[in-house]
Amino acid sequence: MTPVPAFINIGWPEMLMILAIVLLFFGPKRLPEVAEAMGKSIRRFKDATHDASKEVKREFDSAAQAAKQDDAPRNDGPQGPKQP
Repeated sequence: MTPVPAFINIGWPEMLMILAIVLLFFGPKRLPEVAEAMGKSIRRFKDATHDASKEVKREFDSAAQAAKQDDAPRNDGPQGPKQP
């Protein structure tokens, strides 16, 4: 069983406490701005990780294709020892 980081295991009481602290810190007028900025940041992070994942997969597929072509038998001539 893999360990779960502590920040992932947050319940409703903890979420409400965090929301109350954020509300007190930023105030009700700036809360929509903060939420929007957080949403945009999360979206950019998600897009960046998706792009990186696609790039790694593309490079892996490219390397696998190159290895497959290197392993393919070639018809360069007769196979076997040359006759004198």
